[in-house]
Amino acid sequence: MTVHDLLLVYTAYVIAVASPGPSNMAIMNAAMRHGRRSGLALAAGVVTMSVIWGTIAATGVSALFTSYAHAVTILKVAGALYLLWLAWKAARSAVTPDEELDQTATAAPNAWLFYRRGVLMHIGNPKAVLGWIAIMFLEVSSDATLTTVAAALIGCILLGLLIFSGYALLFSTAPMVKAYAKARRWFEGVLALFFAGVGIRLLISR
Repeated sequence: MTVHDLLLVYTAYVIAVASPGPSNMAIMNAAMRHGRRSGLALAAGVVTMSVIWGTIAATGVSALFTSYAHAVTILKVAGALYLLWLAWKAARSAVTPDEELDQTATAAPNAWLFYRRGVLMHIGNPKAVLGWIAIMFLEVSSDATLTTVAAALIGCILLGLLIFSGYALLFSTAPMVKAYAKARRWFEGVLALFFAGVGIRLLISR
């Protein structure tokens, strides 16, 4: 594998990870609504599962997913149901007036809860599973050495860490938090539609 091959792997991964998706949207929402610490905790959960999926793909265990289609189906259904649950929560928040939300608000969930949410979201994310399989089996040549495979895996993990953490840091800045406060119900409504759309698409896709 040449440097050019590695750049292709990294480019494919950045495009896949940085593009709008459930994990990115959830990180943005957590950062704007609950602060930088919560956004970073959720991002850490996403990165943790990304490391696991990437390692599975790199070691060849992901061949099980291609041999047993029902494994991917189970992940797809679980992920879809989780996204629909998140959509319901966002929709409920969207229809709740600011005054009522302030009266019923409690302390923000701790970092562990956001970390767990990130892990659960990425466990049932077939985009993450299949994306890693595609990168490791299509972009990495069959005669690649252990060193080059490790370089591809570690490089992608570091890029994922930068991207997901970057979303958390960017959307926890004062201007973003202020914008969220002004358009909270609108943003939550869009988030609910987005999660519901992705969840339904996962359920009906073959």
